[in-house]
Amino acid sequence: MPQHSMGDKPLVSMPQLVVPSPALAMDSACGHSPPSRRVSLGSSPGHGAPCPAAHSPSDSCSQLLCPPLTEKHGRQMPPEMHYVAAGPQSVACGWWAFTPKCLQAFNTPRGFLLFLCAAAFLQGMTVNGFVSTVITSIERRYDLPSYQSGLIASSYDTAACLCLTFVSYFGGNGHKPRWLGWGVLVMGAGSLLFALPHFTAGAYEAEVAEGVGMCRANRSVACRDSTSGLASYRLVFMLGQFLHGVGATPLYTLGVTYLDENVKSSYSPVYIATFYTAAILGPAAGYLIGGALLNVYTEVGRRTELTTESPRWVGAWWVGFLGAGAAAFLIAIPILGYPRQLPGSQRYVVMRVSETHQLKDSGRKAASRPNFGKTIRDLPLSIWLLLKNPTFILLCLAGATEATLIAGMSTFGPKFLESQFSLSASEAATLFGYLVVPAGGGGTFLGGFLVNKFKLRGVGIIKLCLLCTLTSLLAVFVFFIHCPNVPMAGVTASYSSSVLPEGRLELTAACNAACTCRPEHYSPVCGSDSLTYYSPCHAGCGGEAAPSAGSQKVYQDCSCVPQNFSSGFGHATAGKCTSTCQRKPLLLVFIFVVIIFTFLSSIPALMATLRCVCDRQRSFALGIQWIVVRTLGAIPGPIAFGWVIDKACLLWQDQCGQQGSCFVYQNSAMSRYMLITGLVYKVLGFLFFATTCVLYKPPSESPNSLAASLPRQSSASDNPMDVRDTPLALQLRSDVWRPTCLPRGTS
Repeated sequence: MPQHSMGDKPLVSMPQLVVPSPALAMDSACGHSPPSRRVSLGSSPGHGAPCPAAHSPSDSCSQLLCPPLTEKHGRQMPPEMHYVAAGPQSVACGWWAFTPKCLQAFNTPRGFLLFLCAAAFLQGMTVNGFVSTVITSIERRYDLPSYQSGLIASSYDTAACLCLTFVSYFGGNGHKPRWLGWGVLVMGAGSLLFALPHFTAGAYEAEVAEGVGMCRANRSVACRDSTSGLASYRLVFMLGQFLHGVGATPLYTLGVTYLDENVKSSYSPVYIATFYTAAILGPAAGYLIGGALLNVYTEVGRRTELTTESPRWVGAWWVGFLGAGAAAFLIAIPILGYPRQLPGSQRYVVMRVSETHQLKDSGRKAASRPNFGKTIRDLPLSIWLLLKNPTFILLCLAGATEATLIAGMSTFGPKFLESQFSLSASEAATLFGYLVVPAGGGGTFLGGFLVNKFKLRGVGIIKLCLLCTLTSLLAVFVFFIHCPNVPMAGVTASYSSSVLPEGRLELTAACNAACTCRPEHYSPVCGSDSLTYYSPCHAGCGGEAAPSAGSQKVYQDCSCVPQNFSSGFGHATAGKCTSTCQRKPLLLVFIFVVIIFTFLSSIPALMATLRCVCDRQRSFALGIQWIVVRTLGAIPGPIAFGWVIDKACLLWQDQCGQQGSCFVYQNSAMSRYMLITGLVYKVLGFLFFATTCVLYKPPSESPNSLAASLPRQSSASDNPMDVRDTPLALQLRSDVWRPTCLPRGTS
C-alpha cells in the first residue's frame, strides 16, 4: 500500500476528506482535489492533530467514509468526501444571547418534535376543524350565501399556493426554525382576525317565530332582494384564512426537512409520521371543541328564547379562534429559540445516503455549487432540475390523486353517511369522525413505522405505496352497496305509501291542500306510520304537544298521518325517520379500509420524495409538490365531488324561486357516482406509482456502503453531548462542515 509522507514521518494511508473553500467546490461525490487542500481523517478541520502512526484493525481512523472508486482500467482510487465550510454557527437553544442551561434539555430532535406537533395540531384544529364546523353559523350570522363561504374556505389554499415557492426556496437554505416560528405567529394573527367581526358587527338579534311550519300558522316568508351590510365581513374572514395559509406554509415543507436533517435516516419516517399524525388529530379536536361551543349562544351571557334546534340559532363560533390565536403565540416562542442545526446533526449529514434519481446531463454540477439556491437567479434552474426528475413528477401526480380523494371525502363523507343511514348532520359528522381519527391517524403512523421497520429505501418505498393504493382501490368497490332511501311523502313515496316515479315530486295532497304549505319551511318530521314528511305543515299537523324535558318535539292532529289503532289523526316527531338498513356495518368497515390504506401511503410517498431529490432541494421540492397537490387535488377535489353528488339530488331547496342546497339525495345514484369517482382517481394513482417504480433509477453504489463504514450511533441524537464521542471528529465547533449537494454514482 503506498504511503504519504509529511516531512520525514511516514503515515499509514487513510481515506481523505477534501475540504475545499466555497469558491473551489468540487463537482463529484467522491472525486479528487489538489494535495494542498487535503486533510487527513484523523485531524479535526482547522486543528491539524494527526492520527497516531499505529492503529489497530478496528481503529476508527482506518474506516472508509466513501466506497472506493474504480477507474476504467480497474485501479481503485483513494476514497474522498467533499465538505464545504458553512461558517460559525451556534447550536445552543435560546433567544439571541439568552441561552439558559435549563432550555438545553429540549435542544433535541424529540424536543423540537414536541413543539412542531403542537403547531401542526393547532393548525389542523383551527383550519380543518373550527372553520369547517362554524361555516354554517357564519353564513347565518352574516347573511352569506354558500358560494361566498366557499371563497372563505378556499382562501387558505390560495395563500398556500402563492407562498409555497417563496417559502420553500429561501427558507430551505435559511434558518428553518425562525421561518417556522414566524409562520406560527402569522397563523395566530389570522385566528384573531377571523374572530374580529364578532366584536365589530354589533349584537346578534333574532326573532322567534312561533308556530311557523304548522298547518294553522304557516306564515309566509317575505323575499327580500336587499342585502345587509354584514355580508362585507366576508373580506375579513377571507383575510384571516389567507393569513392561516401563509403561516401554515412552512410547517409541511421546512418542518419536515428540518426533522429529516436532524435524525438518523432510518428513524426519519417515524418522526415525520408522528408529526403528520398530530396534524390529523387536530381536526378531530376542532370538531369536538367547535361543536361544543356551538351549543353556547353567540352573545355569551345574554339570555335568548332561541333553542339550538331553531333555524336562527347562532352558537359561540368565535371563542375557538381566540383560543387558537393565544395558543399560537405560546407555541411560536420556543420554536423561534431553536438553532439552525441541532447538536449532533452533522453525524446524520455524513451518514445519510443519497438516493437521488440519476440524471444523464450535467445539470447536477450546477446544483453542487456551495451557494446554489441562495439567490433568485438559481430559481429557474432549481425548477428545471425538478421537472427533469421523472420520479419526483410522478410522485407529485400520485399525491394529487390521493389528495383529491381525501379532500372530497372529508368534505362530503358526512353527507354520504347522513343520506345513506338517515342521520342528522351532527350524528353523521360524529360517526365520520370516529372513522377518520383511528383510520387516518393510525394509517399515517403505521406507514412511517413500516418504512422504518423493514428499512425500506427507494424502490421498496414506492412498492409499499403501490400495494396500499391497490388495496384501497379494491375496497372502493364497496360503493356498489347502498342503503335504500327512507320513504318520504311526496318525494320517494306518495301520501298513500306507494312508490313515486323517479324525479316526480308531489308535496301537496288532499290532506294538506288547505294548509297552503310554503316550500321555504323545510323541517322534516317522522309520522307514526314510519313515513317522513317535508314539514309539520305537509303532514297536516295542527298543533304541538306539550314538550317534556329532554324529549323530542311532537306534533299532533296530523291529517296526513293515518291512525291505525283508534279514531282521529296520527302524530309526528321532529326529525327524519331512522333507517333500518342492514348493510350499515359492512359499509362502515370497507370505508374504514379505504381511509386507512389511503393514509398508509402518505408517509412512504413523502419519504420517497425526500430521497429522490438532492439534499439542497428537499425543502423546495416539498414546496413544489404541495403546489401541485393543492392545485390539482385539494382545491378541485371538493368541487369535483360536489358536482358529482349533486347529480344524485332528488329535492332541492326553494329560496324564493331560486334553487338552494339539496335536501334529499337518491342513495343508489349517490353510491354509483362515488364509486365511479373513487375508481377513476385510484386507478390514476396506481398507474402513477407503478410508472414511478419502473422509471426510478437507484444509485449505482450500495445504499448501505457509507453507513456501514461509520460507527453506530443512537437513533435521534437526544443527548447533545453524544457527538463528542464519535471518532469522526466532526463536532460542531466554530466551523460547521457540510457535504455539498451532489448526486451519487458520478465519477
